[in-house]
Amino acid sequence: MTLPIITDPFFYAVAVPAVLLLGVSKSGFGAGFGSLAVPMMALAISVPQAAAILMPVLLVMDLLGMAAFRKDFDAALLKFLLPFGVLGIVVGALLFKVLNPHTVAAIVGAFTLLFLAQRLLFPPRPDSAPPPRWLGALLTTTSGFTSFIAHAGGPPITAYVIPLHLSPVKFTATMAFFFFVVNLSKWIPYGLLGLLDWRNMATSLVLLPLAPLGVWIGVRLARRIGQVLFYRFLYAGMLLTGVKLLWDGLA
Repeated sequence: MTLPIITDPFFYAVAVPAVLLLGVSKSGFGAGFGSLAVPMMALAISVPQAAAILMPVLLVMDLLGMAAFRKDFDAALLKFLLPFGVLGIVVGALLFKVLNPHTVAAIVGAFTLLFLAQRLLFPPRPDSAPPPRWLGALLTTTSGFTSFIAHAGGPPITAYVIPLHLSPVKFTATMAFFFFVVNLSKWIPYGLLGLLDWRNMATSLVLLPLAPLGVWIGVRLARRIGQVLFYRFLYAGMLLTGVKLLWDGLA
């Protein structure tokens, strides 16, 4: 009898740490690391299948993150971000079968590394003005788009939100609510594209118990870490993500 789940041991060898890393990042601690989940799982399966398997896991993680930080999000910022995030989902759904996920990964990786280089080589002054709204709209739309294609929506929106100098808790809470709406918006187009089959969903259920563990670890760290160290971890996560995505895209 064939089980309706993936049974390859190598898949779970990469999927388990990927889901835990994603959970930690969903709590806001090391947010850039979350975009490594799909590339890690793509060592064993295709990128679209990895993205589909992570869908229910992401939704549970978002709910847990929202519950943990339900009183701490920036409502005004979230009201600005959400329409552009959903717009990016629509663009991603329309172009999903046209674009190569590896090409998208390479573009996101290159952008991430350029952003980090700019922040490190030309660090902003404490009194520097926040980035313009048009840039926020562009980066948030890009975040929704890359999130739909490869669950790599973290780097673009992080590049916009980091210069706003939010506290670690407010940053975490706002991102949790943003990505809950973005990930919820993916379900119908993913279903129409045929990605939500029984085997993928059954495999997702096997991985689901790891979701609260990863989020719990991240929440505890986010509430105990100072702002300077918090953003250093963000930069480290974005660096690793940028290198990995660029490498995968060019390989």
